[in-house]
Amino acid sequence: MGRLNITGGVRSAGARRIQFEFVLAGVRYRPTLPWTPTEANLRRARQHLIGIKARIAAGTFSFAEDFPDYRHLNRTPCEGSVRTCGQVFDKYLAHCQARVARHDLAAVTLTTYRRTLDHTWRQAIGARRFLDVSYSELVQISDTPRWGKKTYNNAVSILRRAFKFGYRNHPDRHDPTRELKGARIQGKDRPIIDPFTLYEAETLVAARSCPHEWCKSVGL
Repeated sequence: MGRLNITGGVRSAGARRIQFEFVLAGVRYRPTLPWTPTEANLRRARQHLIGIKARIAAGTFSFAEDFPDYRHLNRTPCEGSVRTCGQVFDKYLAHCQARVARHDLAAVTLTTYRRTLDHTWRQAIGARRFLDVSYSELVQISDTPRWGKKTYNNAVSILRRAFKFGYRNHPDRHDPTRELKGARIQGKDRPIIDPFTLYEAETLVAARSCPHEWCKSVGL
C-alpha cells in the first residue's frame, strides 16, 4: 500500500483500515472501518457508502450503527444515536398504522402485531441495540415460553416482519431472523372437526333435494 487508493468516496487508510467520506447535516466526515483495503473490500466499501448516502437522504442513517468506534461520535448529530429494538418496533408499528389508514392492512392484524411485539419481544429485547441482536439470542428467547406450535409460529413470523423492516436500512448486514424456522404443523396438531350426526346429514341431504322441507325442519 505505497499509495492511497482513492475512488468513489472511499480510500485506504493505512494497511488495515478503509476511510469513508460523506456529508451529514452540512458537515463532512471521514470515519474509518477496520477493513483491509484490498480491491474486493474497496468495492464492498463503495457499495456500503452508497447505502450510507441513501440512509442519510431518507433520514434513517445512524452514525453509531455504521461506525460504532468513531472517536468523535459524541460530536455527531442526533442521527448518531444507537437504535434499539424497541425503536425499530415503534417505527414498524407506525408504518403498519399508516397501512391501516389507507386500507392496505386490517386493523385486527395491526392489533395482533402490536400485542405480540409489546408483550413478547419488547420485554425481552426492546432495550437491546438492534444490530447487536444475534440469532442464538432470539432462539433462546423463543424456546423459553411454553408456546403451542401456532403461537410460536405467529410470534416468530411477526418478529421476522419487524426485523425485515429494520434491516432494509442495512442491506449489507445479515438479518438474524431470516434463520428462525417455524414449527411444522402436522395433521395431529390441527383441531378435530366434529362429524355431522346422522340427523344433521339427512337434513342437509333433504335441503338439497327439497329446500322447502329443510326450511320446515329448522322451523322457518
